[in-house]
Amino acid sequence: MIPAIQTLQAEAAKSLSGILFDIDDTFTTRGRIRAIAYQSLWTLKESGLWAVPITGRPAGWCDHIARMWPVDGIVGENGAFYFWFDQKERKLKKRFLDPEEVRAEKRQRLTRIKEEILASVPGSAIANDQLYRETDLAIDYCEDVAPLDRRAVDRICGIFNKHGARCKVSSIHVNGWFGDYDKLGMTKTFVLERWGFDLDTNRERFLFCGDSPNDEPMFQYFPNTAGVKNVLNFAERMKFMPSFVASREGGEGFAQIVETILQRRAK
Repeated sequence: MIPAIQTLQAEAAKSLSGILFDIDDTFTTRGRIRAIAYQSLWTLKESGLWAVPITGRPAGWCDHIARMWPVDGIVGENGAFYFWFDQKERKLKKRFLDPEEVRAEKRQRLTRIKEEILASVPGSAIANDQLYRETDLAIDYCEDVAPLDRRAVDRICGIFNKHGARCKVSSIHVNGWFGDYDKLGMTKTFVLERWGFDLDTNRERFLFCGDSPNDEPMFQYFPNTAGVKNVLNFAERMKFMPSFVASREGGEGFAQIVETILQRRAK
């Protein structure tokens, strides 16, 4: 059994410099950002802790989030880039792993995979946010389509793998891309380039919050991790689970995690 988030020790909470968190079904609840979750993000920011979403969502969304949300940057499309808003220059800064010509070539290869998936897996669809993506292909299996079963999701993954693409299953999409990168790798790059320290020797300075199998590398890497309650829905499919779990789902669980961290830091 995973310990409740309320068992987080004050010493661990006080060692934190920031919170890293997934968005879909971690910060959101059934596709919506609840007031309690967004307010908790402002409270976290005002406490002096860094806040950085680590997401599979597209570049178009990340542009907005980096500009408008109380965050210190964002890693998007499963590690293909990070964005951050420079408050001094009042300008959005973008850091892609691949140059534009490489991204364009990879998008052409993903188009062929898209056609095969749609022809081979009935009920699958291109994610509605695909138009705003720079680097990957997102296949919807339960966000705006009738939920597909596990076998269908596995077939989607198999097609990506057959073409030499990497893929990850989130709570709503199967994301596939070409390239040896992931959320964790770009998070390390972000921390080094933005704040100037090596994450491998400072991993206790962050707590990661997530909810699904594509968060496993983060759950495995960080000593302090927390899942919202709905992460338990994937327990049988995951090898690495979070250190702690909230008693509430989605954004309400995220707010509970933030509240607990700040309470422990105040002791």
